[in-house]
Amino acid sequence: MKVLLAFARAVDRISNRIGLFVMYSIFILMGILLWSSFSKTFLTPSLWTLEMAQFTMVTYYMLGGAYSILIGSNVRMDLFYGNWTLRRKAFIDCITVLFLVFYLCVLIYGALGSTAYSLGYWGKAPVEFFTGLVTGSEEIGRLERSSTAWRPYIWPIKLIMIVGLLLILLQALSELVKDLARALGMQIPEPKP
Repeated sequence: MKVLLAFARAVDRISNRIGLFVMYSIFILMGILLWSSFSKTFLTPSLWTLEMAQFTMVTYYMLGGAYSILIGSNVRMDLFYGNWTLRRKAFIDCITVLFLVFYLCVLIYGALGSTAYSLGYWGKAPVEFFTGLVTGSEEIGRLERSSTAWRPYIWPIKLIMIVGLLLILLQALSELVKDLARALGMQIPEPKP
């Protein structure tokens, strides 16, 4: 159990650092939207502002997801849960987090397929495509671009989506370890927001 708790602490540190860093990207989003308003009012409207604001928001949301789970700011149905003991909550959380892990695995597989498509791969084996990119047996094809006037490449935001989903998966596994320890009666300190 010590090894698992060390894993959980390491993941918590990573989620905390990335979350605190990404938290400030909201100011980048504000700057983009402010520039958009300014350019539409006084200058020629910028083509890139709407999509760049969307990409920034996706980055903020996806990379901040693990931090949200870490500090417990995710939404819960608290019909009965609030009155339970800490040990009972931990036992139930051990079960429900498995559903989250399954869901995240499905999302990651879909994100891999979508990212492979944006890199020019039209096959049905995205994991093998990425393995082939690493080993050199696959090549990047025609890169997908947005259909707007700005036409940015799509793969960078899809890559951020994969990284965010992996971070959320790691944090869910960390929560599973901590809930398992709590269910067994061990004292685990709560994270500080």
